[in-house]
Parts: sequence; structure tokens; C-alpha cells
Amino acid sequence: MKTKIVLIVLILCLNLPAQQTATDQPAYTGDGQLMRPDNYREWVYLSSGLGMTYGLVESARNAVSERFDNVFVTPSAYKAFLQTGTWPDKTMFALEVRNSATKGSINKGGHYQEGVAAVEIHLKDQARFPATKWAFFGFDASSRTAKPFPANSACQTCHAKSGAVDETFVQFYPTLVPVAKAKGTLKPETAN
Repeated sequence: MKTKIVLIVLILCLNLPAQQTATDQPAYTGDGQLMRPDNYREWVYLSSGLGMTYGLVESARNAVSERFDNVFVTPSAYKAFLQTGTWPDKTMFALEVRNSATKGSINKGGHYQEGVAAVEIHLKDQARFPATKWAFFGFDASSRTAKPFPANSACQTCHAKSGAVDETFVQFYPTLVPVAKAKGTLKPETAN
């Protein structure tokens, strides 16, 4: 009996890394839609922005309220980036867009985060997207799957033009800028 229990424990322990790695990989439906990774908040947190916009400043001013952007990346991709300064295939970033509030409870000034407005996934999958290597997927608060944005979408175009490392906005991730500089992968024009 003790031998069976030990054997079962060993088998379970051997399966743990595979289970953890599986949550790090993209999953698709039969028709090619990305399944929303519900565990993205367990990924490595990179940074938050408040009211960031890449379009016209005037359109940002007309928004109802500034939103927070929280950025997470899969743990295996983060580890690879620290070693190489580049993002491996199957890297996934999650951009969690949250509404902001200014007054509530004891807060009398400043901004804090409220409900999720949207989640966007930026995914590197070179076999699935050979022309661009990267794709973007948008999820509203309740959607479980999403089709990729068109290859000529504003997100794809902006990231290809302005991404600091491999079409990603490393210039906004303060802990990764020194890594990219040290590895020589940071586009010099994006450093400021």
C-alpha cells in the first residue's frame, strides 16, 4: 500500500511542470480563435500606465475617464527575455484595461483601478502568423475567444513601427529596458 501511495505521489510530482508549462502556451479553438488565458494575472507583471494613448492627444482628452493599462507576460517568455533580450515563439502579453476612479471609500484624490474594460493579447506565433509573426486579439469583459485583428490593424502597424524590441513596447517596461540595452536588442530610437 505504501509503495502505491509513493508511486502516485511521484507521478503527480512529475506531471506538475508539464501542467504549469501548459498554462504558458496559447490555446486555440477548432476554427483558429484564441482562447482567453484566464490565468494571465498569474503571469509576470511588467508595468502599468494611466491614460496612455498613441493616437491624437485631443481624442484622449475627450475620453470619459482615463484608463489603466496593466501588462503581463508569460513566465517562460520573461525568463527567456532575461537571458537573450528577445522574445521566444509563443510569447503572450496580456494588456488588461481597467477603468479608473478618483473618489471612493477614503480616497479623496488620485486614481485607482476599477472593473476590467477589456483584455488584449499580443501573441508571437510564427507558424500561425508567418507574415507578421505576431498577432493581436481583443476580448471584452465577457468574451472567451477572439479572432486575430487584421494584419494591417492599427495595433500591428504601430508595434511594427514603434516597438523597442521585436514589435513589443519594452520601452515602457522599466525593468526590461536595461536587459535589452545590455543584450543589444533595444532599438536606439525608442530608448527615450
